[in-house]
Amino acid sequence: MSHRAVLSIDVELFSQTPAYRSASGEMAATGVGLAGGEFFRETLREHDATATCFVVSGMAEQFPDAVTALADAGFEIGSHTHTHRHLSELSPADCREEIARSKEVLERVTGEPVTGFRAPSFDIGPNQFAALSEAGYRYDSSVVPSRAIPGWYGGEFDLHRPAPATAVDPDAPEGLAELPVSVMPGLRLPLTGTWIRFFGPRYTILGMKLLARRGITPVLYVHPWELVDLPAVEGVPSRVYYHTGEWMRRAIERILDQDFAFTTARSVVADSIATDPAGAAGTTDTELGEP
Repeated sequence: MSHRAVLSIDVELFSQTPAYRSASGEMAATGVGLAGGEFFRETLREHDATATCFVVSGMAEQFPDAVTALADAGFEIGSHTHTHRHLSELSPADCREEIARSKEVLERVTGEPVTGFRAPSFDIGPNQFAALSEAGYRYDSSVVPSRAIPGWYGGEFDLHRPAPATAVDPDAPEGLAELPVSVMPGLRLPLTGTWIRFFGPRYTILGMKLLARRGITPVLYVHPWELVDLPAVEGVPSRVYYHTGEWMRRAIERILDQDFAFTTARSVVADSIATDPAGAAGTTDTELGEP
C-alpha cells in the first residue's frame, strides 16, 4: 500500500520573486512561470495525482484563466498572499489585508473555498494566525523545521507533523492547524524548493521514504517558474537559475513515479484532526534528529 505525500506548489510569477524584485536588471517578458502550471496539470493527471496550489492572488487577477485551470484540474487552491511581499516587513494592518484580500480574490476567481495559507518565503508576519482565523482560513503551512540557514530561514521550529497552530504560536486562535513542510531527517534541510535543485531527486526521494517509515506524510514544495527556461536578468543570483527548466521537470516526474499517493494538504490536515482532535500527535518530533 502506498504512503501518502503532498506536493504543494507555490504559484507565483518569476517577476514576483524576491530574487527578481531586488535585482538591478529587468525583463520584457510577462507571465514567466505560467507554463510550469501547465506542466503540473498534465503531469499530475498522467500520474493520477493531485496537489495543493498556494496562489498569489495578484497573479490570479492578472491571469485568471491560468488559476481556474488549476482548480478545474482538481487541485486544491490555497493562498500565498495578494502581492507576495514578506509579511514580517508589513504592519499588522497590511498583513491582515494581504491575507484577507487574497482569500476573497481567489474564491471569486475559482468559485472554490480557500482554507489553506502559506506565507511567502515562509516568513511569518505580525499576528498572522489571528488574521488567518479572522479571515476564515482553517490551516497554515508556513513552517519549515529546518536548521538555521544564513540568509534564508530556519532554526525556529521543531514541528514535523500536522498540529494545532498553538504549537507554533501559543496565542494562535483555537481551530487553526499548522502543516509543516518536510525536512531531511538528521540533516534537517528542506527536501524540496532550492534544495532539490542543489542535491537532486534521489535526495528528496530518500527523505520521503525515511519520513514515511516514521509515519510522517512528506510535504514537498516547488514553484512553477522553476520548471521553465528563465530569462537572464542582471542581479538575479546564479543559484536561482541552477537546474531550472528541463532538469527540474525530469526531477518532478521522477518523484511522482515513486510509490506514494500524492494528495492535497487540506486532506492531510483534515485526516490528522479527525484522528487526533487534541493535536497530541503533532507535537515536536525530536526523533528526526537521527536518520
